[in-house]
Amino acid sequence: MNTRPTLLCLVRHGETAWNAERRIQGQIDIPLNATGEEQARATAVALEGQRFDAAFCSDLVRARATALAVTERLGVPLMADPQLRERHYGLFQGLTYAEAEQRHPEDFARHARRDPDYAFPQGGESLAAFDARVRAALARIAGLHAGGRVLVVAHGGVLDIAHRMATGKTLSQPRDFELPNAALNWIAHDGGGWRLVHWADRRHLHHSRDELPRG
Repeated sequence: MNTRPTLLCLVRHGETAWNAERRIQGQIDIPLNATGEEQARATAVALEGQRFDAAFCSDLVRARATALAVTERLGVPLMADPQLRERHYGLFQGLTYAEAEQRHPEDFARHARRDPDYAFPQGGESLAAFDARVRAALARIAGLHAGGRVLVVAHGGVLDIAHRMATGKTLSQPRDFELPNAALNWIAHDGGGWRLVHWADRRHLHHSRDELPRG
Protein backbone atom coordinates (compact mmCIF):
# COMPACT_ATOMS: atom_id res chain seq x y z
CA MET A 1 0.00 0.00 0.00
CA ASN A 2 1.35 3.42 -1.01
CA THR A 3 1.78 5.66 2.04
CA ARG A 4 3.41 8.61 0.28
CA PRO A 5 1.21 11.68 -0.12
CA THR A 6 0.17 12.78 -3.60
CA LEU A 7 1.57 16.25 -4.31
CA LEU A 8 -0.16 18.67 -6.65
CA CYS A 9 1.57 21.80 -7.92
CA LEU A 10 -1.23 24.18 -8.86
CA VAL A 11 -0.54 27.12 -11.17
CA ARG A 12 -2.93 29.86 -12.20
CA HIS A 13 -2.46 30.70 -15.90
CA GLY A 14 -0.29 33.64 -16.92
CA GLU A 15 -1.68 37.13 -17.33
CA THR A 16 -4.15 38.06 -20.08
CA ALA A 17 -5.25 41.47 -21.36
CA TRP A 18 -8.57 40.93 -19.60
CA ASN A 19 -6.82 40.28 -16.27
CA ALA A 20 -5.12 43.65 -16.66
CA GLU A 21 -8.51 45.30 -17.37
CA ARG A 22 -10.22 43.46 -14.46
CA ARG A 23 -12.59 42.02 -17.05
CA ILE A 24 -14.39 38.78 -16.17
CA GLN A 25 -13.24 35.97 -18.43
CA GLY A 26 -15.01 32.94 -17.03
CA GLN A 27 -15.07 30.39 -19.84
CA ILE A 28 -14.43 32.88 -22.66
CA ASP A 29 -11.22 31.76 -24.37
CA ILE A 30 -8.81 34.68 -23.93
CA PRO A 31 -5.10 34.17 -24.79
CA LEU A 32 -2.08 35.19 -22.74
CA ASN A 33 -0.70 38.67 -23.28
CA ALA A 34 3.05 39.33 -23.59
CA THR A 35 3.41 39.49 -19.80
CA GLY A 36 1.57 36.19 -19.45
CA GLU A 37 3.84 34.52 -22.01
CA GLU A 38 6.88 35.77 -20.08
CA GLN A 39 5.38 34.47 -16.84
CA ALA A 40 4.79 31.04 -18.41
CA ARG A 41 8.43 30.83 -19.49
CA ALA A 42 9.60 31.94 -16.04
CA THR A 43 7.43 29.27 -14.42
CA ALA A 44 8.94 26.64 -16.71
CA VAL A 45 12.43 27.69 -15.63
CA ALA A 46 11.42 27.70 -11.95
CA LEU A 47 10.13 24.13 -12.21
CA GLU A 48 13.09 22.81 -14.17
CA GLY A 49 14.59 19.92 -12.26
CA GLN A 50 11.29 19.07 -10.57
CA ARG A 51 9.93 15.58 -11.27
CA PHE A 52 6.30 15.29 -12.30
CA ASP A 53 4.50 12.06 -13.08
CA ALA A 54 1.79 13.82 -15.08
CA ALA A 55 0.42 17.23 -16.00
CA PHE A 56 -3.16 18.40 -16.43
CA CYS A 57 -4.59 21.73 -17.52
CA SER A 58 -7.85 23.43 -18.29
CA ASP A 59 -8.63 23.23 -22.00
CA LEU A 60 -8.95 27.03 -22.24
CA VAL A 61 -6.08 28.53 -24.22
CA ARG A 62 -4.66 30.72 -21.44
CA ALA A 63 -4.17 27.71 -19.17
CA ARG A 64 -3.07 25.37 -21.95
CA ALA A 65 -0.40 27.81 -23.21
CA THR A 66 0.94 28.29 -19.69
CA ALA A 67 1.07 24.53 -19.12
CA LEU A 68 2.74 23.81 -22.46
CA ALA A 69 5.59 26.20 -21.66
CA VAL A 70 6.33 24.04 -18.61
CA THR A 71 5.67 20.56 -19.96
CA GLU A 72 7.63 21.06 -23.16
CA ARG A 73 10.66 22.13 -21.10
CA LEU A 74 10.27 19.27 -18.61
CA GLY A 75 9.25 16.59 -21.11
CA VAL A 76 6.03 15.70 -19.29
CA PRO A 77 2.92 14.69 -21.26
CA LEU A 78 0.01 17.11 -20.87
CA MET A 79 -3.68 16.25 -20.63
CA ALA A 80 -6.29 18.99 -21.20
CA ASP A 81 -9.33 18.56 -18.95
CA PRO A 82 -12.48 20.70 -19.36
CA GLN A 83 -13.40 19.94 -15.73
CA LEU A 84 -10.54 22.29 -14.76
CA ARG A 85 -12.12 25.26 -16.54
CA GLU A 86 -12.87 28.50 -14.73
CA ARG A 87 -16.34 28.97 -13.28
CA HIS A 88 -18.96 29.99 -15.86
CA TYR A 89 -20.01 33.53 -14.95
CA GLY A 90 -23.02 33.72 -17.26
CA LEU A 91 -24.10 37.28 -18.07
CA PHE A 92 -21.06 38.67 -16.18
CA GLN A 93 -18.61 37.24 -18.74
CA GLY A 94 -16.98 39.99 -20.80
CA LEU A 95 -17.80 42.74 -18.30
CA THR A 96 -15.40 44.43 -15.91
CA TYR A 97 -16.24 44.01 -12.24
CA ALA A 98 -17.31 47.67 -12.14
CA GLU A 99 -19.60 47.19 -15.14
CA ALA A 100 -21.12 44.04 -13.65
CA GLU A 101 -21.90 45.84 -10.39
CA GLN A 102 -23.40 48.83 -12.20
CA ARG A 103 -25.52 46.90 -14.70
CA HIS A 104 -26.62 43.99 -12.49
CA PRO A 105 -26.51 45.24 -8.88
CA GLU A 106 -28.73 42.51 -7.37
CA ASP A 107 -26.85 39.70 -9.09
CA PHE A 108 -23.54 41.30 -8.15
CA ALA A 109 -24.58 41.58 -4.51
CA ARG A 110 -25.42 37.85 -4.32
CA HIS A 111 -22.11 37.03 -6.00
CA ALA A 112 -20.20 39.32 -3.62
CA ARG A 113 -21.84 37.63 -0.61
CA ARG A 114 -20.52 34.30 -1.93
CA ASP A 115 -24.01 32.83 -1.94
CA PRO A 116 -23.22 29.17 -2.74
CA ASP A 117 -26.59 28.52 -4.40
CA TYR A 118 -26.63 31.58 -6.66
CA ALA A 119 -26.17 30.65 -10.34
CA PHE A 120 -25.45 33.46 -12.81
CA PRO A 121 -28.19 33.95 -15.43
CA GLN A 122 -27.40 32.92 -19.01
CA GLY A 123 -25.85 29.56 -18.26
CA GLY A 124 -23.67 30.43 -15.29
CA GLU A 125 -22.67 28.05 -12.50
CA SER A 126 -23.48 28.32 -8.84
CA LEU A 127 -20.54 28.39 -6.46
CA ALA A 128 -21.70 25.06 -5.00
CA ALA A 129 -21.78 23.40 -8.44
CA PHE A 130 -18.38 24.83 -9.32
CA ASP A 131 -16.96 23.62 -6.01
CA ALA A 132 -18.27 20.10 -6.65
CA ARG A 133 -16.77 20.09 -10.16
CA VAL A 134 -13.32 21.18 -9.01
CA ARG A 135 -13.22 18.85 -6.01
CA ALA A 136 -14.17 15.88 -8.19
CA ALA A 137 -11.55 16.77 -10.81
CA LEU A 138 -8.71 17.12 -8.30
CA ALA A 139 -9.73 13.97 -6.42
CA ARG A 140 -9.76 12.05 -9.71
CA ILE A 141 -6.31 13.37 -10.66
CA ALA A 142 -4.91 12.50 -7.22
CA GLY A 143 -6.40 9.02 -7.48
CA LEU A 144 -4.87 8.41 -10.88
CA HIS A 145 -1.40 9.32 -9.58
CA ALA A 146 -1.49 8.23 -5.94
CA GLY A 147 1.85 8.87 -4.26
CA GLY A 148 3.08 10.89 -7.23
CA ARG A 149 3.63 14.52 -8.16
CA VAL A 150 1.28 16.21 -10.60
CA LEU A 151 1.27 19.63 -12.25
CA VAL A 152 -2.17 21.24 -12.60
CA VAL A 153 -2.53 24.51 -14.53
CA ALA A 154 -5.93 26.15 -14.25
CA HIS A 155 -7.63 29.38 -13.14
CA GLY A 156 -8.05 31.65 -10.14
CA GLY A 157 -11.43 30.21 -9.26
CA VAL A 158 -10.13 26.65 -9.41
CA LEU A 159 -7.23 27.55 -7.13
CA ASP A 160 -9.63 29.31 -4.75
CA ILE A 161 -11.53 26.04 -4.33
CA ALA A 162 -8.29 24.05 -3.97
CA HIS A 163 -7.07 26.32 -1.16
CA ARG A 164 -10.40 25.94 0.65
CA MET A 165 -10.20 22.14 0.22
CA ALA A 166 -6.76 22.08 1.78
CA THR A 167 -7.48 24.46 4.67
CA GLY A 168 -11.11 23.75 5.53
CA LYS A 169 -12.22 27.29 4.75
CA THR A 170 -15.89 27.33 3.73
CA LEU A 171 -17.23 28.62 0.42
CA SER A 172 -18.95 31.56 2.10
CA GLN A 173 -15.87 32.83 3.95
CA PRO A 174 -14.11 35.83 2.36
CA ARG A 175 -10.85 35.11 0.59
CA ASP A 176 -7.80 36.01 2.72
CA PHE A 177 -5.15 34.36 0.54
CA GLU A 178 -3.48 35.32 -2.73
CA LEU A 179 -4.17 33.97 -6.24
CA PRO A 180 -1.37 35.49 -8.35
CA ASN A 181 -0.92 34.70 -12.02
CA ALA A 182 1.71 31.97 -12.59
CA ALA A 183 2.64 31.50 -8.92
CA LEU A 184 3.41 28.02 -7.56
CA ASN A 185 0.94 26.52 -5.08
CA TRP A 186 1.41 23.08 -3.51
CA ILE A 187 -1.22 20.91 -1.84
CA ALA A 188 -1.02 17.27 -0.74
CA HIS A 189 -3.50 14.42 -0.51
CA ASP A 190 -3.15 11.42 1.79
CA GLY A 191 -5.40 9.18 3.86
CA GLY A 192 -6.45 12.12 5.97
CA GLY A 193 -7.59 14.25 3.05
CA TRP A 194 -6.09 17.43 1.60
CA ARG A 195 -3.60 19.74 3.28
CA LEU A 196 -1.77 22.90 2.31
CA VAL A 197 2.00 22.61 1.73
CA HIS A 198 3.01 26.00 0.31
CA TRP A 199 1.05 28.78 -1.38
CA ALA A 200 1.59 31.71 -3.75
CA ASP A 201 5.32 31.31 -4.38
CA ARG A 202 6.12 33.95 -6.99
CA ARG A 203 9.83 34.43 -6.41
CA HIS A 204 10.44 33.52 -10.05
CA LEU A 205 8.23 36.35 -11.33
CA HIS A 206 9.06 40.02 -11.85
CA HIS A 207 5.37 40.90 -11.71
CA SER A 208 2.24 38.91 -10.95
CA ARG A 209 -1.32 40.13 -10.81
CA ASP A 210 -4.08 39.17 -8.36
CA GLU A 211 -6.95 41.27 -9.64
CA LEU A 212 -9.73 38.98 -8.38
CA PRO A 213 -12.17 40.39 -5.78
CA ARG A 214 -11.37 39.52 -2.18
CA GLY A 215 -15.01 39.06 -1.23
